[in-house]
Amino acid sequence: MTARAAVILAAGQGTRMKSATPKVLHKVGGRTLLDRVIDTVEQVGCERVVVVVGTHSPAVRELVEKRLGAGAVAVQDPPLGTGHAVMSAAAALEGFEGDVLVTNADCPLLQRADLEPLFAMRADGVDLALLGFEPADALLYGRLIRGGRGEVLKIAEPKDASLEELAAKSCYAGMLAAEKGALMGWLGRTSNDNAKGEYYLTEIVSLAVGDGRAVRAHIAPETAVMGCDTPMQLAAAEGVWQQRARAQALADGVALQAPDTVHFAFDTKLDAGVTVEPFVVFAPGVKVESGAVIRAFSHLEGAVVRAGAIVGPYARLRPGAEIGEEAHIGNFVEVKKVTLGKGAKANHLSYLGDGTVGAGANIGAGTIFCNYDGFDKYETHVGEGAFIGSDSALVAPVRIGAGAFTGSGSVITRDVPDDALSLARGLQVDKAGWAATFRERKRSEKAKRGK
Repeated sequence: MTARAAVILAAGQGTRMKSATPKVLHKVGGRTLLDRVIDTVEQVGCERVVVVVGTHSPAVRELVEKRLGAGAVAVQDPPLGTGHAVMSAAAALEGFEGDVLVTNADCPLLQRADLEPLFAMRADGVDLALLGFEPADALLYGRLIRGGRGEVLKIAEPKDASLEELAAKSCYAGMLAAEKGALMGWLGRTSNDNAKGEYYLTEIVSLAVGDGRAVRAHIAPETAVMGCDTPMQLAAAEGVWQQRARAQALADGVALQAPDTVHFAFDTKLDAGVTVEPFVVFAPGVKVESGAVIRAFSHLEGAVVRAGAIVGPYARLRPGAEIGEEAHIGNFVEVKKVTLGKGAKANHLSYLGDGTVGAGANIGAGTIFCNYDGFDKYETHVGEGAFIGSDSALVAPVRIGAGAFTGSGSVITRDVPDDALSLARGLQVDKAGWAATFRERKRSEKAKRGK
């Protein structure tokens, strides 16, 4: 198979996003637009990936260097159009021989199946393979003008197109593939003799046609090539991606009671046999095993839920939470960096942060793991079968022994031995008749003030 490389164009200003965050670092499904495109070109077999960045977005360069290495960065400075952006990648492609895919960095819904046809056309003798689509509203897109055998003759920009050309349904999506030498050769012949003084990537189509080279297009679904230039487009892309994720989960055997209310992340892993009630959010890093139930209005991030466990309703699992088999996390319980053993329960109004809860232990309502002193975090460890009374405050670092009890309302500051009962609260004192005397005195005082 011919070697494959990709040039991803990420140097745009993204001003229409109206955000301090660079456009390609906005997220769909919890993953940046740029990461998503890199994922896709890697899945399609691109052994070398070059990302063209601008000097205005150091955070974009940082992401590329961290993920792909410094050699994957090409800087376009100054920005002189899409053709110039691809030419800026020439040095990073030095030594590569094969086909080069050019794609935008803001198309988070692009999939391997959308790009493979470009390489298939290349293998079939097409010199320049273009990706097209048929938009519901073609007003702003360059039309693909094709001949009787389906060959592309040119791309007609809307402002220059004739009425006949404007009637064409197929439009250019901004992605193409060609042999590296041919691509760079065409780019070297482009001109910036236009109103903006820029080099346009689309000009290579007319150059290739003029050379008698074969130019053809594959038509992808409009959603596949959807760009994200504005917050509204970003939200639309998120909606499409979420629908895909829900459909996949249902196909995999996950019971979604109200699919449209469940929000997934790019790496959410739900086994067949999981039940998800309405209005659940899966942020990145969640794994749920078969038989578990995630009840309504729960939020999970960076957490593992083992087989048969129940989470929610109104529960929050934060990074590092691991809920054991058949364990229960109930309403208004927050868990962070705590492992619960098999069958452990925390059913009501509690915060469990940093530590462990042994198998079969019961955490009473209102329990707090007091894990932070304003500077450092400390751990709380509750032994197997322990019973933590309601409204207990466990001040870390502390260990509650296996089978031990803490009395309700206790503030536990020292380790509790196995099978012990620990009481840490003020002594109750009852003053007989005090309440009646108090009420009578207050009524008398009020009556005197009234006079």
